[in-house]
Amino acid sequence: MKIFGVGMNYLLHTEELDGRPYRPQEPVIFLKADSALLKNGKPFFIPDWCERVDYEAELVVRICRLGKGIPERFAHRYYDAVTVGIDFTARDLQQRARSEGMPWAICKGFDGSAMIGDWRELGDDKATDLSFHLDLNGHTVQQGHQTDMLFSVDELISYLSRFFTLKTGDLIFTGTPAGVGPVHIGDHLEGFLGTDKVLDFFCR
Repeated sequence: MKIFGVGMNYLLHTEELDGRPYRPQEPVIFLKADSALLKNGKPFFIPDWCERVDYEAELVVRICRLGKGIPERFAHRYYDAVTVGIDFTARDLQQRARSEGMPWAICKGFDGSAMIGDWRELGDDKATDLSFHLDLNGHTVQQGHQTDMLFSVDELISYLSRFFTLKTGDLIFTGTPAGVGPVHIGDHLEGFLGTDKVLDFFCR
């Protein structure tokens, strides 16, 4: 199983990170290790080797068939379910990596950094009108909508399949909207697709 992440896929988040809004020319792609996967409401343990870990709530889609070189017009055939996930990021390590032009493998792919909620099966319309939000200790901190993505789900699938063979069970974290922030021991996070709660866990 491969876990793909997409960076800077919402305009306001690019401004949040870099002080100005911009659209990358191509999707910004990174990978998470399979040991990063965390599910079933298990707690997230904040690592002790970094100074700050941020939540980044995202729509996550599940690949349902083998594909390579997928045209965008057929990409909707290659995923069958969606949930809300959190791409946990060791922010101080990422800032250092970005400033030095270094890879993001550790700051994005460490154990437990790919939290996912319960899957919701998709119909024929697929990801065309999906909203989501994240609550931290009972307060909404992030809100997003599929139509606000700079690169759509179908564009991402087509792009990724140019370089990687997509396989059943692969996951794509599609990018986070503005509102990212740090987590602390004892924090309670809840993720929603529309009004449907699909994610519920604590930080330890």
